[in-house]
Amino acid sequence: MSAGEPGLGLGFDAGGTATRWALARADGRILAEGTVDGLHGRQVTSEERLHTESVLDQLARAARRHAAPAYVAAGITGFEPTGPGGNVFESTLARSLSLQPQDMALCNDVQMGYLSAFEPGEGYLVYAGTGSMAVFIDGHGVLHRAGGRGVLLDDGGGGFWIAKEALRRIWRREETVPQSWRESPMAVRLFGVVGAPEWRATRQFLYASSRGDIGKLALHVAASADEDPLARDVLRDAGEELARLANVHLLRHGLRPVVLAGGASKLHPLILNSMRTGLCIDAPLQMRTLQSHHKAAHLAAQGPLRLAELRRVSEARAPP
Repeated sequence: MSAGEPGLGLGFDAGGTATRWALARADGRILAEGTVDGLHGRQVTSEERLHTESVLDQLARAARRHAAPAYVAAGITGFEPTGPGGNVFESTLARSLSLQPQDMALCNDVQMGYLSAFEPGEGYLVYAGTGSMAVFIDGHGVLHRAGGRGVLLDDGGGGFWIAKEALRRIWRREETVPQSWRESPMAVRLFGVVGAPEWRATRQFLYASSRGDIGKLALHVAASADEDPLARDVLRDAGEELARLANVHLLRHGLRPVVLAGGASKLHPLILNSMRTGLCIDAPLQMRTLQSHHKAAHLAAQGPLRLAELRRVSEARAPP
């Protein structure tokens, strides 16, 4: 039996920049919510594992100040149920909250986001946070994905991609026209963050910073868009990248509504406008703010049966 309060669920939505959590009762009421540091589902190094354990302990303490949850559900960026990160999350949550593995269900953050936007089979979710992905969960609970290959390989249109593209274009132009950064409001802003208008400062920032911290540079790209055509080009291209993700599902699975969500999607109207123009089919498209941590908490509060359903969704896979 769970050591927590019956009918009380803890849900959280973990991204590279922040982790949002909520406590919900079985009747749907949100008891409390908050934010802790960001997490990533792929725990490769010992430092990443220690960071994950620390943040999960912090989350558990914050929740238990209000009440002890009986169940946990979560969406975690980069999470794979059979991946190396799974045991770290499950063991830490079990220890911190005095729960058993059957008291929790973990899935990818985009899967949880999809369930916040649609019932299975209803539509397509394009999510642009630090990374990017488009998902469709069909009527059998099987996840079909486009993108989400990680920031080193792709994740076009996400915050990391926007930051990387902005710096890439600044430095390419700098090679052609030295000191041109002085005429670019975007370059001035970005160099102010990385420390200096010198390559070694950019290199140090990129290799010493987390994915989330690099992704935050996208805020400065968006803030300079009204003044800098180079920033506007980056944001338009981000919208085209997100349209490509939606088009994969529209062409494979047919006409359905598309929802665009995630922090990067809200950086500037150019992103949504460019995405709408880039859709291959005139599908209904809307931007929505998803409360995935609320959805996770509601699922958790409904107990073992809903957790079992969520685990089945998490584990169901279509061919890549």
